[in-house]
Amino acid sequence: MTLHIETPLVESRAMSAITGRSVWLKLDALQPPGSFKIRGIGYACETYIARGARRFVSSSGGNAGLAVAYAGRRLGVPVTVVVPETTTERAKALLHLENAKVIVHGASWQEANAFAQSLIGESDAFLHPFDDPLLWQGHATLIDEVFRFGLKPDAVILSVGGGGLMSGVVEGLHRNGWNDVPVFAVETTGAASFHAAVKAGHTIELEQITSIATSLGAKRVCEKAFQWSKNHPIQSVVVSDQSALTACERFLDDHRILVEPACGASLAVAYENAPELKDFSNILVVVCGGATSTIDQIRKWGRG
Repeated sequence: MTLHIETPLVESRAMSAITGRSVWLKLDALQPPGSFKIRGIGYACETYIARGARRFVSSSGGNAGLAVAYAGRRLGVPVTVVVPETTTERAKALLHLENAKVIVHGASWQEANAFAQSLIGESDAFLHPFDDPLLWQGHATLIDEVFRFGLKPDAVILSVGGGGLMSGVVEGLHRNGWNDVPVFAVETTGAASFHAAVKAGHTIELEQITSIATSLGAKRVCEKAFQWSKNHPIQSVVVSDQSALTACERFLDDHRILVEPACGASLAVAYENAPELKDFSNILVVVCGGATSTIDQIRKWGRG
């Protein structure tokens, strides 16, 4: 038994009508901790236990930390999550709900991450939010499920933060013989580290994250994600914060599921019938989820 669940794959009639093509949704927002992260993190946690780990340490106040906390509770392993001072009270409450020990340290994820690394003892396992081959292997199960369903998409749309989801999805495409299926890698303006890497020809660190889509807020995308851009058809797409927020509200109306702006970014590509989609008729959108947003927060951001 795995820690993640097999999530529904459904056609969005609303998006299909807007775009004039079939738009399919892989609803990973319905994973127990609220996002796709449990696929890779759950697999990594089980692997680390088999190697003798007796505690999990994480450095994310968002979806990755929640996935580690959920996995630890389910597996009976204590979890310590170091979060930056910017972490919301809601996120901390959700971590406590999963019985995690929460330590607040530093002004940014980078500082929290450095402190988390300093805590690691001999029998501890550190769970990186996005840069670990075990994570990519676990995330690839999302495509395995689409393959078993019998739907081969013409293109896949997904959001990119640190690049863990994209690395896993492309790995999944390759292990199912779908090497030819292009990926649209979507980010918001102000959090576009993958776009910057593609433009520069190598990974570079953004000076700061200015987008409200903080789950996309990795200043540097992982090297694996950038390598895949050389070995797989991947197109970078950047949308505005406002587009992502509007997509969140529309998605809640259309599908009765609340997602965070990081997920709204990829939904915006379909809702706005982006010109990049013109050559495709059967599109898969990864609804990656996000547990820490509320509709009040999304509306507040939308009002500026």
